[in-house]
Amino acid sequence: MESPTSSRLNSRKRRKDGSGPNGAAEPDGIPPKMSRRSFGLREPAPFSDEVEMDYSKPYIRVTYEEAMRGTPLDRPVRVYADGIFDLFHSGHARALMQAKNLFPNTYLIVGVCSDELTHNFKGFTVMNENERYDAVQHCRYVDEVVRNAPWTLTPEFLAEHRIDFVAHDDIPYSSAGSDDVYKHIKEAGMFAPTQRTEGISTSDIITRIVRDYDVYARRNLQRGYTAKELNVSFINEKKYHLQERVDKVKKRVKDVEEKSKEFVQKVEEKSIDLIQKWEEKSREFIGNFLEMFGPEGALKHMLKEGKGRMLQAISPKQSPSSSPTHDRSPSPSFRWPFSTKTPPSSPANRARNESTVTYDISEDEED
Repeated sequence: MESPTSSRLNSRKRRKDGSGPNGAAEPDGIPPKMSRRSFGLREPAPFSDEVEMDYSKPYIRVTYEEAMRGTPLDRPVRVYADGIFDLFHSGHARALMQAKNLFPNTYLIVGVCSDELTHNFKGFTVMNENERYDAVQHCRYVDEVVRNAPWTLTPEFLAEHRIDFVAHDDIPYSSAGSDDVYKHIKEAGMFAPTQRTEGISTSDIITRIVRDYDVYARRNLQRGYTAKELNVSFINEKKYHLQERVDKVKKRVKDVEEKSKEFVQKVEEKSIDLIQKWEEKSREFIGNFLEMFGPEGALKHMLKEGKGRMLQAISPKQSPSSSPTHDRSPSPSFRWPFSTKTPPSSPANRARNESTVTYDISEDEED
């Protein structure tokens, strides 16, 4: 029988791999959705000295095959995982999740070493033991927490807590004068390996803080911590405050530059629009000007029409000729005073017009 927690883990693996329950891809690549329900617990995990243990029943450890087949609900497989769990992070949580899901019916016991043991065998911690106990207590995969856990597991400790398997990553852990503190657990067939989460560890987090020490010191000074609390000297405190002011000025200058760029961009866009409108209007004006004053413009036609009408108005009307043999004047003429040329006329009018000088202007001469 598969526990709900194990089924949830398998479902998460399927969603990550994009495969179905039998390794096949899900239709249309859409992962299956889980039912809406709460998986969290309402209370933190209890400490081992707060849990009543029934020692009337004999302690018989289950084998790996029995644990994988599934045990009765009243007899879960008791898995133990220990560690320091300083600056509890996702790598710790994932390791405990793997330990919880090793078998279908698992009861996870987590041992947390005390400050004294940790400082002697590994080094100084950021969090004290009570803070580390509390962090592990509130991990959702943990069923029970052992305070002041031993550095090396003894048969007496395993029997006291009725442990079936010990979960830890398979990398040899050399400490306390031993090449691998889990060597005897592996030889006894009680070791269940888990995988480490790459890219996250307590040492990595501390390295980030030490590398960017100035950044975090300035950050906490801004948040109201004193230089004494941060163990910062007077000179460094003034230096951090000066750096903070410089950064503020740089930020303001950067904001002004960005706003200036936005303003220039808007002006350029508006200027482009104005230039385009000016070009359109200028083309329209030039077209109208040529249409009016060009070689074939309306003004020339108007002048020609006016000229023709003027000539028609000032030219004398010709009398209709009744004789077919009457010679027609080659062109209408207009007599100007003081003209030296006189058209042929009748003898009666010749004497009258002799004293008058006239000009004959034909249409061809006028043109």
